[in-house]
Amino acid sequence: MADQLPYKPKQGEIPTNPGVYRFRDRDGRVLYVGKAKNLRARLSNYFAPLHTLHERTRRMVLTAASVEWTVVSSDVDALQLEYMWIQEFSPPFNVRYKDDKSYPYMAITLADEAPRVLVTRNRRIKGAKYFGPYPKVWAVHDTIDLMIKVFPIRTCSDSSYKKAMATGRPCFPGQIGRCGGPCSMKVSIEEHRAIVDDFVAFMSGGDQRFTRELTKRMREASAAMDYEAAAMYRDKLQAIEAVLNKSALVLSSDTDADLFGIAEDELAAAVQHFVVRGGRVRGVRATTIEKELDISGADLVDQILQRTYGEASAVDIPRQVLVPALPDDAADLEQWLSERRGRRVSIQVAQRGRKADLMRTATLNAEQALMLHKTRRTSDYVARTQALTDLQEALGLAEAPLRIEGFDVSHLAGTNVVASMVVFEDGLPRKDQYRSFKVPETTDDTDSLYQVLSRRLTYLDHPDETEGASPNGAEIADAASDSDEPVVTTRKRPRFAYRPQLLVVDGGKPQVEAAARALADAGHSEIALCGIAKRLEEVWLPGEDFPVILPRTSEALYLLQRLRDEAHRFAITHQRKRRKRDIQTILAEIPGLGDARIKALLRHFGSVTALRAATPEQIEELPGIGPKLAATIHAHLAGR
Repeated sequence: MADQLPYKPKQGEIPTNPGVYRFRDRDGRVLYVGKAKNLRARLSNYFAPLHTLHERTRRMVLTAASVEWTVVSSDVDALQLEYMWIQEFSPPFNVRYKDDKSYPYMAITLADEAPRVLVTRNRRIKGAKYFGPYPKVWAVHDTIDLMIKVFPIRTCSDSSYKKAMATGRPCFPGQIGRCGGPCSMKVSIEEHRAIVDDFVAFMSGGDQRFTRELTKRMREASAAMDYEAAAMYRDKLQAIEAVLNKSALVLSSDTDADLFGIAEDELAAAVQHFVVRGGRVRGVRATTIEKELDISGADLVDQILQRTYGEASAVDIPRQVLVPALPDDAADLEQWLSERRGRRVSIQVAQRGRKADLMRTATLNAEQALMLHKTRRTSDYVARTQALTDLQEALGLAEAPLRIEGFDVSHLAGTNVVASMVVFEDGLPRKDQYRSFKVPETTDDTDSLYQVLSRRLTYLDHPDETEGASPNGAEIADAASDSDEPVVTTRKRPRFAYRPQLLVVDGGKPQVEAAARALADAGHSEIALCGIAKRLEEVWLPGEDFPVILPRTSEALYLLQRLRDEAHRFAITHQRKRRKRDIQTILAEIPGLGDARIKALLRHFGSVTALRAATPEQIEELPGIGPKLAATIHAHLAGR
């Protein structure tokens, strides 16, 4: 493979101005759109020697057949043009967004003669003012029911309104007190418009002037012994308080801000967008992002802000945007948003106080959303079938790998070495078939992996052997229950002799080659093998100099990632349990130390290493440990 791209521009052809660039394939399809303050400096990164590029960047530039650029006058113009082209071409290598659902909104049709309030999922009603989004449709209806008690505006359909205005008879909702428009024959069009303005003003910021005014009128009516009017004002106050209580005051009452909590992994990200108006969370939107190229942190924030505000109206852009990390072009984004809003907009990182607390809440929600997104993909039969089919094609297998076994090795500085085997059948984990292996102490993961695979493959040829003892006398634990004490089994388990179609190891080329040696020595060349390296999510095959690069949105890559992560989790869990058990065993050997004192020592010092470094006087400071016992503990640990 050549180390240079045939379409690389000649030296000096690329300008140093700000601009936007596009990579295209042989058919002219736009693959990727990006912006740069200096086009020459940015594009030179893509045309570096191929072996130095990130694997996914390398895949993009090798798929492309040409690159073109457009010079603009400023960085802000570059940002606007980048957004416009991403929306127009939907490039496959740019991040892709997917709303978790179509959210319900409260809309007021301000363009109508008599504006109407309604619940809708359509964001394209001409001239409408939107509030939300709301998490549930019933939450919008509840809010509207409370609001029209205070601000009685039109709720009937357009056809009912036209019929009522033509006949002079109130619309049906107006007859039962559910519509306060001119069609109810209680107010004029001008009076109704004034009520609508108050409705919008209150929903935009929870204006406290309405509470003060209603309270004043209630007291005046009560003083004048007009108790019927006082009760009416009281009911309106209670309705306002109920609306405000539905969204607690999380920031100061003069705060209008949008806050973005982000959780991400190598393949996807989840975004929780909190809309804060008047210090209250007025709406929440969840978005899932599928990542094709390696993009994270500040660059991801840049893309999210462009996508959120690219088509937003001025009233939907707040004066403050809170993000977990500032993008490199934060100043340009601020200028762009300020121009769209018509007033100053600041982009900040929430570092302390109530804003930081709210950011943690949004981030926690994003983490939950990302986990839910993964869970839904796992439970989707179509997605699992697609993953196995894609994996078969990508790895060149004769059949779909219905049984896949994943292996990982875990140790602490060469001690307490353990390995895990996890099993996925039909794309789902089979925890009853998980196994843990104890490995002789070593710092060489490849040797440990070879040993473990050799022992596991032995059972394919000797299915009548018990699982509890391996040929070299090492222990194999049945750890399917994830209990604190893995039990060494002595029962026959024929399922442990089931032949996998694919073995997956955690690691790159060295780990794959070690596993390939184990397969060759065991005489099982019919079993496929691959490794997945975490840093770049590369898939390595034995005997290959370059990895297989699966698309970021590939169900096959997602399956391999889940299996690798599960093997790693299971190995780490077992290794920590062994280490904890060993620590307690060491301390239990000391005369005079019971469970309570062992727990107190570990709680105070944190580890046996710290306890070993402590003096007898420091050990003696613990309640219940005298000078003699402290000296015994110190001498015992020093001797070991």
